[in-house]
Amino acid sequence: MIVENVVGGGMVGINRVAKAPADGYQIAFGGVDTFAQSQYLFKNPVFNSRTDFAPAGLVVEQPIVLVVRKDLPVNNVREFVAYVKANQAKMTFGSAGVGAGPYLACAMVTAAIGATSVTHVPYRSSAQALQDLIAGSIDYYCPISVAAMPLIAANSAKVLAVLTRERSPLFPDMPTAAEQGLDMVDGYYWMALSLPKNTPENVVTTLNKAISVALDTPAVQARLKDVATTAVPAERRSPAYLQKYVETETVKWAAIMRAAGVPQQ
Repeated sequence: MIVENVVGGGMVGINRVAKAPADGYQIAFGGVDTFAQSQYLFKNPVFNSRTDFAPAGLVVEQPIVLVVRKDLPVNNVREFVAYVKANQAKMTFGSAGVGAGPYLACAMVTAAIGATSVTHVPYRSSAQALQDLIAGSIDYYCPISVAAMPLIAANSAKVLAVLTRERSPLFPDMPTAAEQGLDMVDGYYWMALSLPKNTPENVVTTLNKAISVALDTPAVQARLKDVATTAVPAERRSPAYLQKYVETETVKWAAIMRAAGVPQQ
């Protein structure tokens, strides 16, 4: 198998697969951003993630976490919520731009708090946003788990919670935002494999079986853990599950973006 990171961004690569022959030779490895969030973010998306693909299987997930600057005078989500409400006109969160995963996650957190005056600070990259968080120039950020691990190791910022309904096996001692009183939907970055629509069922089945064989391999699981990623359990790997999951995730993120006032592009 040849892996190609298509120039022009994820939507370009996923769209190539959507328009490819249904012979099983081109496979899309897309995530929540390309398959779900894009369907609302773009007024005229170049593909329909629910009808233009033959889903093969959900593969991995990374929890999104809430991180604050080290000197912010809060140590848990309850204190964070109270502080944001009292100081929202002065509060800032960073991201790699409107529509980026960390932006949507932090917008979700901010909306759940009910803070309407917090300022979003866009950056050219997530790395720049994280640097400014460490420097104390912004107050909070919502990265995927792999980006948070160096911050935890270096004790350069405070990670307050995982933004998922259940605790992550990657951070078993870290409470969720919901446990700490902040009612919000799941904040995962997930990735899945899909084929062009009308791909023969035997091809889809072969790829789906290969996904499970790989994810059940101890060496693969160990490598995933090294990059703060978990394999989805076997009961969530079927093509039928992925089809329904994409549909529900598309609706979920559209509601979040609409409530947060995310402008369509």
